[in-house]
Amino acid sequence: MMKRLSLGISAALMAVLFSGCTMMKMGTTFMGFESETQEAYAKMMGTIGETGDPAQAMMLEFKVVDDVTEEEVIESIQSVALEYNMMVVGEKNMFNLEDAKADEVKHARIIELCSLSVAKKMFNHSRYYGGFMPCRIVLVEYGNGKRYLITMDMTLALYGGTDKKPINEDLFNDMLRVKEAMEKIPERAAKGDF
Repeated sequence: MMKRLSLGISAALMAVLFSGCTMMKMGTTFMGFESETQEAYAKMMGTIGETGDPAQAMMLEFKVVDDVTEEEVIESIQSVALEYNMMVVGEKNMFNLEDAKADEVKHARIIELCSLSVAKKMFNHSRYYGGFMPCRIVLVEYGNGKRYLITMDMTLALYGGTDKKPINEDLFNDMLRVKEAMEKIPERAAKGDF
């Protein structure tokens, strides 16, 4: 019995020691990031701490105005996207549930957008950017009628790296424009702004 207790205490102490080392390593790494990178990760971690939802921490959300129809939202996305030299490259209904409860998602629709010239540059910088392409806006409607447009927050795509793989200035500026587009398009479409 005493031997088991000793082993248990030893294991607990090792876990604390290793987790402390891990936290110190993470902290040291974090402090080496540029200030924009630190802010981006801190904001994400703050949202996770507040909501417990890592998906929410990586997304932006815009409430759709009640008197704007779904078709007006889609038309607005298409129209505003052109202002940012982006094009709609895909659109699909995910599902419709007629009997959804007030707090359940009744309807979801995805709109995909892309700037092909920027996408090519992003692929050449890192093929892993392909996992983020094409940019998406999701229209989500709840059973209670509330609707939201959700898109990925591109902040970490720009500021989440280190100087080990810097984004060249030309690509960085292009990505800033895409980031702006993916914030302004759903923001305006949620209001029915053409």
